[in-house]
Amino acid sequence: MRATDTRMFEVSDDGPVVPAERPVPVPAAGEVLVRVRARSLNARDLPIVGRRYSVAVPPGRIPLSDGAGTVEAVGEGVSRFQVGDRVMSTFHPNHLYGPLPGWGELYGVQRDGWLTEHIAVGEHSVVAVPEHLSFAEAATLPCAALTAWSALSGIGAGDSVLLQGSGGVSVFALQFARLAGARVLVTTSSAEKGRRLRELGASEVVDRTATPEWGDQVRELTGGGVDRVVDIGGAGTIAGSIAALAQGGTISLVGNLGSGGGMDLTRFLSRGATLRAITVGNRSDFERMNRVIGLHQVRPVIDRIFPFEESPAAFSHFEHGSRLGKVVIGD
Repeated sequence: MRATDTRMFEVSDDGPVVPAERPVPVPAAGEVLVRVRARSLNARDLPIVGRRYSVAVPPGRIPLSDGAGTVEAVGEGVSRFQVGDRVMSTFHPNHLYGPLPGWGELYGVQRDGWLTEHIAVGEHSVVAVPEHLSFAEAATLPCAALTAWSALSGIGAGDSVLLQGSGGVSVFALQFARLAGARVLVTTSSAEKGRRLRELGASEVVDRTATPEWGDQVRELTGGGVDRVVDIGGAGTIAGSIAALAQGGTISLVGNLGSGGGMDLTRFLSRGATLRAITVGNRSDFERMNRVIGLHQVRPVIDRIFPFEESPAAFSHFEHGSRLGKVVIGD
């Protein structure tokens, strides 16, 4: 490897990812060169590296949308950051304010992502890392944390929230909902995870394996249902989410990771419910969330950190391992 080269992992048919080397990118005007120190995995990364994503992923694409590191060089005209600043990615590189105008270009799909030692990105596409966080902790924020933040918009003291499982979005949502003073219920299939979720602040944990009609149990536990459901499973969980919902409540639809019968529209309409599709969030929301994280010294929950050289093992653990919180690939 030459001194002017940098290492990365690429999508390949021999995957999930294979090592490669390329020249260190030179930042163009308006760009910063980031020495990446940590990255985290999200559910969308599995179909990307498996070449079964909803949009074609070319071989040789560098995956991962979430990363954090240090600005190593700046291009002409850069004013937001300087060499030495700690920064992290934004999930939507060009979504700065307001509603999402369209999915546009995404890391790991239309553009190379953060599973690399160096990346050159527009200065508008990164934000500052909260001072109290490590690179590994910061790398967990761009997708899962902001998704959870957006999914809980409007939740406050005295409200009730139902979360599903112990992945990154659900754990961040648990932390944010507790900060807001909400009562939090969580479904899980593991007694050990249930214990840890209670330690993080969950008021009730419902075993979805022992109780297939978990939505009805949540409705009973809350005496009429929850104000907000953060739904991860989509078709596989939407029926239970509707059952758990209070009259006039909202379902924040984050993902579609499960298979199932889908919505009971009659029940949904009878609830007077709202269904919101969550598209992560914009840069302005991200920076506001980070101010709250800094103010309250929130620390992300990390399941495991893998060395950069063991990136393929990180994907395997994310797909097959029992995890609570985020999976990170370090320096």
